[in-house]
Amino acid sequence: MPSAELIRIVSRSSPMALAQVERVRSELAARHPGIRTEVVPVTTSGDRWTGDLAALGGKGAFTKEVDAALLAGEADLAVHCVKDIPADRPLPAGTVFAAFLRRDDVRDALVHPGGLTLDELPAGTRVGTSSVRRIAQLAVSHPQLDCVPIRGNANRRLEKLDAGEADALLLAVAGLRRIGREDRISEILPVETMCPPVGAGVLALQCREADTATIDLVSGLGDPDAWRETTAERMLLHVLQGHCNSPIAGLARAERDGRLSLRARVFSPDGKTVLDAHEWAGPLDSATLGTSVAVALLRQGAREVIDAIPH
Repeated sequence: MPSAELIRIVSRSSPMALAQVERVRSELAARHPGIRTEVVPVTTSGDRWTGDLAALGGKGAFTKEVDAALLAGEADLAVHCVKDIPADRPLPAGTVFAAFLRRDDVRDALVHPGGLTLDELPAGTRVGTSSVRRIAQLAVSHPQLDCVPIRGNANRRLEKLDAGEADALLLAVAGLRRIGREDRISEILPVETMCPPVGAGVLALQCREADTATIDLVSGLGDPDAWRETTAERMLLHVLQGHCNSPIAGLARAERDGRLSLRARVFSPDGKTVLDAHEWAGPLDSATLGTSVAVALLRQGAREVIDAIPH
């Protein structure tokens, strides 16, 4: 590979997003020592907005400026958290996923200044989160706790916690590790208590469809299990047509013997309705598995639950 080869990587400008880019740069350098990389940071509308994300069109608020820079030729590669990429509509025309990196921890963590666990929190504790998925699941498992809205990147949320705007936080384990704040974790919640969002812990590499040189270069960073799991989860969300206010959780797992499973849940915002589906599939049909689990949830009434939620 020529030493002059340069890959421009576009990403959100938050500390966590830039830490994710550094992982990609490190893995690229290890695989292709002659490649140079340059970071193109952008601040998205989702990063600037402090209100309800639904007012900006939901999760796409964190990706559209990144997509625009890629399509305009200002960058060659975009790095996204899969959980931030809408699955109810296709990728922007002219772009493709080149790889999904090896999956990080998918679990959520409780952050409490006194080190208490979720079960130890007294009634009325203010738990900071703006995630409808977390709010619904807390309503099921710990209805005595009060959820309070809190926005901003993980560092900013920790600052708000320390300033007394909440008594505890729910944050992604992987995110805290990426920014070197694993020391703030009081408890890591099992997925049975807090089922993760679709795409949790997975970084996606997105390229222009016509840029086969970059696609070929970065596709080797991908993890086959992450690809299968993410494909199943995103197909689930696509078939359900969940919007940004839909409490939907899903986790696919590729086993060592090649089997693939997908567990998914749809909640009403108050946690009073919980729909659950869990299926297994063979090693080659991730998208079919995602569709099958979504259909199972739709048969239980998921369409009515999702459509009844304002957005």
